Parts: sequence; structure tokens; C-alpha cells
Amino acid sequence: MIKRPFFALTKPRLGYDIPEPDPKEPKSMPLPSNLILLLHDPIDDARETLIKTGDKVEKGGKLYLYKDSKEYTVSPVAGTIKIIDTYSDDFGNTSTYLVINTDPGRTAGTDTVKYELKDTIASADEYLRTLPGAPPLKTLADPDKKIKTIVITCADSDLLSTTQQYIALTLMDKIKEGIQVLRRITPVSKFCITIPENLNIKADIDTVEVFRTSGAYPSNLPQMVLKDHLNIVLPAGKKPEDLGICFITAEAVVSLARAYKTKTAGHEKILTVIGKQGTPYRVTATIGTPLRRIFNAFSIQANEKDRIVIGGPMKGFATYTVHHPVQPDMDTVIIQDKGTVPELSDNPCVNCGKCIRVCPVNVPVNILVRYLEAGHYQDAADRYDLLSCIECGLCAYVCTARIPIYQYIRLGKHELLKLNADV
Repeated sequence: MIKRPFFALTKPRLGYDIPEPDPKEPKSMPLPSNLILLLHDPIDDARETLIKTGDKVEKGGKLYLYKDSKEYTVSPVAGTIKIIDTYSDDFGNTSTYLVINTDPGRTAGTDTVKYELKDTIASADEYLRTLPGAPPLKTLADPDKKIKTIVITCADSDLLSTTQQYIALTLMDKIKEGIQVLRRITPVSKFCITIPENLNIKADIDTVEVFRTSGAYPSNLPQMVLKDHLNIVLPAGKKPEDLGICFITAEAVVSLARAYKTKTAGHEKILTVIGKQGTPYRVTATIGTPLRRIFNAFSIQANEKDRIVIGGPMKGFATYTVHHPVQPDMDTVIIQDKGTVPELSDNPCVNCGKCIRVCPVNVPVNILVRYLEAGHYQDAADRYDLLSCIECGLCAYVCTARIPIYQYIRLGKHELLKLNADV
């Protein structure tokens, strides 16, 4: 629970929210007439695409842009491709979006594409990447990663969200089934599961190590789980999978269990929606549903200059359209009234030291941000631990000068990656 706005002058007291004692079923969103699917593959105007406007698609059908494409998406409905166009993410990277016009008659039936799923990770990766929860199948199937440990997260990594906790409370039997699926399809020998210490769940799972995580933010971030429960400090610039450890959400594990049972892909995503007054709602929506449909269902009016945040308040990013679709990895959506959106500034650092005191990995944030503001990304990494940052957002939360430190850090890492790629 957040005890104050995103930015303030006092010491933060941040604790994760927990679900209500007897959680209700999520509100189910009706299937919209148009779904928007994001495909992480840019359009090349010099090449002819496999899919075209006007093409019919089947429920569960895989959609590629080109014959040699390595990325795909899966249609949650039977219908017709209405639009194929380009979109840019928050760093300006271009990909593709598809608008599919739903055919209610064909979608309402039981017919859906059946997959020839085998008990191998390659087979799962071939069909199931877009399941709710976004299982990291590409990582698990990558022979260079050599994953030896899988950590299933029943704890939500950001504030305000209770999505993964709700799934753990209500679908633990499915999580156990999903763990058995992972045992069959991967050579991984060690399985762990994180459960918040204040969540009343008995996880009696054979040969699975249980980690009871703290209710204090940022204890549920992967880097903190590694440090606190596996006694591993993640080296600067490395990801958990570089050390042979893969994190997967509870929802993704449940989705895998269902997919292997039915030989089909699931498309219904559970997410936490936070309204303008801070009221939480839990919903189930088909992947590709525009957010405006969810806001309308709860009579939430999105006005000009309101802020829509995908993700939690600490690590989320803003989207500038109510048409942004529900995605497989989307656990939380927050909408803030324009009158309560905290203002950022270009004020210089006042050297109050709050960011240094609050940093869980002891990065010299006050000096680091100066280098990032000046665009000296390599120096920021070499001299002031840019790549050691775990992106918890606490520095921006406590900043007296209201500098968007978290955004500077994300941009700095992105630009540094581009610089090194050009070398």
C-alpha cells in the first residue's frame, strides 16, 4: 500500500498490497468487436507480408509477418484482419500492430486451433509464447542460457497490484499442475516458489523450495529474491537467466497447465485496475482488448491529460491512448486524474542524499543522474554503477527536486545498449 503520492518529501513507507480475505471472481469483460494485437516484428516495406488486410484468421491461429519471422502472435478470436500498421514503444522501437475484427458466430463456437504439443520446451515455445502471464519460453528454449533453476512468483513485483497473489490464492492446484508440465518439458532440476509472508497459503509442493518474501517493497523484484533467498548478488549488467535462473509468474504456470491439458492457447488475462480514486478492480479480459473498454465497464472517464500507467506506480510506463490493448504480461493498469498527476521538473539535484539512503544496492544516484542528464552513458556505467541499478524506482519516489531519475536510468541503459551494439 502506498502511504503517500508517488513523489513527496518524507521518508517512504512502502508495503505491497494483499488481496481481500475472500476475493471475488474477477469481472469478465465482454469480447470487443475489434481486438488489437502487438507483434514484436517491424514491417519492412520492401518485403511482402504473409498476412494482409482482409485475411481471415482462426481462433488460436498463429500470425507471422514473414516466412522467416521468429516472432509471432496468436489470434484470440476468429475474424478478419482489419488493419496492419506500425507502432512505436516508449523508446521509439518500431513493431507492428494488427486490428482484428471479431466474427461473433465463428468465435462463439468451440472450434479453436489444436496444437500438436509435445513434452519438449521447443514445442511449447513454438505455440505458447503469448499465453496469459507471458511464460518466458524463448529463454527456457535458448540452448545458450542453460537454465538450471526456475522461480515461480506468486508475489506481485510492483505496488498496488494483487494479480499474482489472487492467482496463487485461488488456483494453487493449477500452479502445481503447471510445475509438473515444466518438469516434463524442461531439463531444469531445481524449482522454487515465492509466496508473500502475509499471504495465507500453504504451499505443500513436493521438491519445490518455498521462499516467503517480505511485504516491504522492493523485496519481490527478481534481483532481491536472488539476494535474499538464493544468496546470489546479480552482477552489474547481467540478467538472472545469464546465471541459469529463470523467473516465471504464477499466471504463466497456470496458463501452461491449461494449454497442455486442452492442447490450445488461452487468451483470458487477469489484471488489477486502479481507478482515479485509488479504488482497485480485478478483471478478466481477452488479450487485445482496448483499455477503454475496461474503463467504460467501471464508469471511469479518461479525459485529456489524465495519465494511464501500464504496470505499477514504481516501475510502470505511461501510455498515451485509451486504445492500448491488454497484453499477456500486463498485470496492472492505473489511471490518474490530471489534477493529481505529480509534476516532474528539470531542477538540478539539491544533494539531499535521500536517493542514496534509500537505494537497495548502494548506487551513488546523486552523481549518476548528473551523468545521465548530460548524456554521458558510458561514464555513468563505468564510474557510477548504472548497470548495477535494479530499477526499483525508489530514488525517483523520494527525490526532493522531483527529478525523473528512474526514467533517466531506463533511458541511459537503453542508449548504452545501442552504443555498444554499434561498436
